Amino acid sequence: MKDLWGVLARQRDYRLMLSAGLISLIGDWLLRTGLAFQVYVLTGSTLASGGLLLASFLPAVVLGSLAGVFVDRWNRRTTMIVTNILNAVVLLPLIAVHDASTIWIVYGVVLAQSCLQQFFQPAEQSLVPVLVHEEQLVTANALNSQIRDLARLIGAALGGVLAAAGGLTLLALGDAATFLIAVVLIARMRHRQVRPENPEQTAGGAIKRLKEEWTEGLRLCVAGPAIQLFFVFCMVTGVGEGIMSTLFAPFVSSQIGGDGQVYGLIVSSQAIGGIVGGLVAAAIGSRWPAARLWGIGALAFGLIDTTLFLYPLASDSVIPAFVCMIVVGLPGALTIAGMMTVFQNLTVDGTRGRIYGAVGAAESVAVLIGIAAAGFLGDAVGIIPVLVFQGLGYVVGGLVILARQRVLETRSVPLPV
Repeated sequence: MKDLWGVLARQRDYRLMLSAGLISLIGDWLLRTGLAFQVYVLTGSTLASGGLLLASFLPAVVLGSLAGVFVDRWNRRTTMIVTNILNAVVLLPLIAVHDASTIWIVYGVVLAQSCLQQFFQPAEQSLVPVLVHEEQLVTANALNSQIRDLARLIGAALGGVLAAAGGLTLLALGDAATFLIAVVLIARMRHRQVRPENPEQTAGGAIKRLKEEWTEGLRLCVAGPAIQLFFVFCMVTGVGEGIMSTLFAPFVSSQIGGDGQVYGLIVSSQAIGGIVGGLVAAAIGSRWPAARLWGIGALAFGLIDTTLFLYPLASDSVIPAFVCMIVVGLPGALTIAGMMTVFQNLTVDGTRGRIYGAVGAAESVAVLIGIAAAGFLGDAVGIIPVLVFQGLGYVVGGLVILARQRVLETRSVPLPV
């Protein structure tokens, strides 16, 4: 726990950013859970509920790589403050939604928030290596992963309660409040980013420079074997996550006989293991190389997932599903902590935002491919064989990461000339 205490007690700005992240993520889960419930109540349509997923993914595909370019140009702390304020503002139209005829407002709000998130996430991830010492990066990334699981537990529960008590109005006000609290915390950070002054440019020159930086971000995603490995891992596991998000509910229903309540409990139980995993990763963060943490975590994650998908061939009990989902949270946290630390070490300040945005956009495309593939192959091949692909993707990915540890120890993709 020495590493954990060293980051939380001594790094005031990181502590403020982490607290702000926890509060705003609680609001995200609160809204996400409540919206899914309320949209179905208002429309009675699963297609309408599926539209929420499309509205949340589309900006990542279209805007993600370009947003990262602007994040590299802008002050990251200011970017986080402004996007949080705008997030609170764009929630207010939800108050006008009372029936199915105004459901389009919900899609507009989700779309707007997802657009803003494309700027916030690269800014946050680019700021972490600046706020903590290099040897504390794994611990910091583990804590970031842990607060996501903690927010999932708290926010999902609150979302259901607020949706039942006050509908979309209460959900909107509750989520807006979390964003404004986060603004106060981020504003208290002492870190001030010094950016070199850029020479004045004509409109044509600015557009040309923007295009050059955007294409540079795309190129840097595959600039060298280490970042290529990171990129391919994100793409393969992105397809797997799309498969998982599409077929896991049918898996619970048709393969182990669970109802909606069982499905919700199984999904949320992963957060328990994730919280424990975050503590473990934070505790051993400075003792293990980040690449090894990533590889072992991915390998274990894949093996547990594969076990989860195959056990119904021998048993129809739901208990192994709960056990697997809780246990898989531990290697999941190790994977994220190690993976993000490797990424931060492979990139440098000034290009990190555009690379993160480009990788995120490609990963979102991979998720959509996985969703489409699962929809077609689930019926044609069967639910279990398709889900096993997700588990095997992590298994193979983990083995490759462990075999290429030395390559992943390379530091910093060079800045463009």
